Amino acid sequence: MDLRTAQDIYRQGEASTVAYLIKQEANYQGLLVVIEEKERQIAFLQKNSLTSSKPPSSDDLTKKNYREKEPQKGKKGAQKGHAKHARVPFTDDEIDESISYQLFSCPRCKSTDTILQSDQPVRTIQQIELKEMTDVIKEFKVYAIWCDHCQSFHEAAIPEQILKSGLFGEKMTALVAYLKYVCHASFSTIRKFFRDILQIKISRGYLVKLINKVSEALKSTYLELLHRLPLEEVLKVDETGHKNNGDRFWTWVFKADLYVLFKVDKSRGSKVLIEVLGENFNGVLSCDYFSAYRKFRQDFNVTVQFCLAHLIRNIRFLTTITEPLTQKYANNLLAAIKDMFRLIHEKEKMTPADFFNQMQIAKRKILSAATVNAPSKLDENGKEKLTEVKNMVDRFTKFGEAYFEFITTPGVDPTNNLAEQAIRFIVIDRHITQGTRSDSGQRASERIWTVIGTCQLQGRSAFDFLHAAVVSFFRGTKSPSLLVDTG
Repeated sequence: MDLRTAQDIYRQGEASTVAYLIKQEANYQGLLVVIEEKERQIAFLQKNSLTSSKPPSSDDLTKKNYREKEPQKGKKGAQKGHAKHARVPFTDDEIDESISYQLFSCPRCKSTDTILQSDQPVRTIQQIELKEMTDVIKEFKVYAIWCDHCQSFHEAAIPEQILKSGLFGEKMTALVAYLKYVCHASFSTIRKFFRDILQIKISRGYLVKLINKVSEALKSTYLELLHRLPLEEVLKVDETGHKNNGDRFWTWVFKADLYVLFKVDKSRGSKVLIEVLGENFNGVLSCDYFSAYRKFRQDFNVTVQFCLAHLIRNIRFLTTITEPLTQKYANNLLAAIKDMFRLIHEKEKMTPADFFNQMQIAKRKILSAATVNAPSKLDENGKEKLTEVKNMVDRFTKFGEAYFEFITTPGVDPTNNLAEQAIRFIVIDRHITQGTRSDSGQRASERIWTVIGTCQLQGRSAFDFLHAAVVSFFRGTKSPSLLVDTG
């Protein structure tokens, strides 16, 4: 507005001037509401893995200072004074060929008379080389006889495992599953491997048949773990998106102390938890704040430990909102949670009783910062304007105790990070293979993923277990178990 326009409004009298000012104030307040909403939308659009449950792969890595890194404390790599870590040399029994290099004359003066036996230690260099890749091709001939008494032909008996295995034997079948799921190789890549390395041409369809055989070999092994899950005292659970022939599915992970089980399902709801754990699950469920877990907790009175790491990311998001009261609330709440984690890191310096008491104090401070000291700002209609703060207050009011179950229950962690780590290689596999294409593909994936995750957790060879399962399946013997004896 220029000076002349302002003077014209003033000359029209008090009533006109007041009406104009009231109108402009209303426009101003309306613009403030629009600006606040736009800032909130911008904050939501700028969410990343630090302020939400979005995966790190979705972050914009082109932004400068995206992650504030701590200053480098020293040079990268080996540090002076640290113990050297070297590979353990192969033993004499493991060495296939030994070659010696010796001198019988001086390389400088060519003399042979002055050569003496040296007491210097023998310098040994060990080297691994790949032999020519070979496979053993077997042929089984079945001869028939004619019985004149029976008036029929009879063939010699052939071992059942030969009939069930077909073209590929036990180890070759296990190798295909290993390449597909452990090495994340596509069927096209596996075909190239067999064609270029082993000079064997196979079709994609036959590779699918082999995977289905491995899946059948693992069926009882998988069901054994599935039936064991409801009996666990502590279970960490998470889920990630999964494509099945273009449709949206979900891969669930259930991580116990000594094994991991994966399940692919169309649903992301609590019905999956009911199907897997039942309505009488008496353990502690460690999970994030997703609605399915809240419903399962509420419907069946299940004890839950909500993940504090997810909570911290949600609170960090509040610090990105430009509204000052919201930022202050979030920073105070973060500070209280950081104080609790500082106590957790100093646990070894305290007696169990002192640690418990200090944790209870830290818990009360967090709950107070989250609810009692929460700010409030109402609009003219009495509606709360600080909606993000209100949502956080409601969360702590209803579920606050579920964030601190780890204080009183042994074996429960404050975060669900281990479940997220267990599901990480599934995400890699999903990006490479683009998911599954059928129900049989889902079953094969969840069973073989279960073997891989559990073997990694137990320090076992996934290939050895896959081979043992295939051998048992082909020969009709008892399948190997992933349940280890902890006694």
